[in-house]
Amino acid sequence: MKRREIFAGNWKMYTTLSEALALIEGIIKGLGDIANREIVVFPPAVHAREVVKACGNKIAVGLQNMYFEKEGAFTGEISPLMVKDVGARFILIGHSERRHVFGETDEMINRKIHAALDVGLEPMVCVGELISEREAGNSEKVVETQLKAALAGVARDQMNKVVIAYEPVWAIGTGKVATPEIAESMHQSIRNVLKALYGAEIATTVPVLYGGSVKPENIKGLFSQENIDGVLVGGASLTAKSFLDIIHVQ
Repeated sequence: MKRREIFAGNWKMYTTLSEALALIEGIIKGLGDIANREIVVFPPAVHAREVVKACGNKIAVGLQNMYFEKEGAFTGEISPLMVKDVGARFILIGHSERRHVFGETDEMINRKIHAALDVGLEPMVCVGELISEREAGNSEKVVETQLKAALAGVARDQMNKVVIAYEPVWAIGTGKVATPEIAESMHQSIRNVLKALYGAEIATTVPVLYGGSVKPENIKGLFSQENIDGVLVGGASLTAKSFLDIIHVQ
């Protein structure tokens, strides 16, 4: 079975509403025929409803973060139902900035995944190692630990809603990028973990994306790898031309 190809843009804390809508307009204008390739954007939450309207059925929308409770006195947080209500389909969970800047734990990430699945959202789950962990030779172990903790209690039949994104922390926003060979090796390792948890069929069908300073200049080498099904793009998704150049890779 052919795996889903997903090209996602994480806009982080960038864009005013007018900038966000202009960006969507530019992306849609240049999309052309992308066959079965899925395009996803993660705008700032305050723009989400307007971005959903602008995207129509051309581009899927996700939010960058949510809390795991249904409702309550959690000032500043967004519930899973609120994410669903604005028309978002995806939710980004476990991004390294949430882990390392805001202190999210493996337990919190796991609870968010369950909360997302409970309301029908598709969690895009990020895993990745620090430069110190890579230099110590612990990359695969760190990612395995993160992945097992994130998916604890997730049933086999729920995995068709899950997307994994491997984002080495040392390559996010640094201009550094894992070589295609490093990325492919880590993606294969992720599939080995999925196989141990859920069996060979799930391991071969779950989409695994690469993220970390993805640019038009390096997308071809990355996407040519057997186990890389797409990318989660940061800065290069903030201009229509660069994101389109990535989306249209062959």
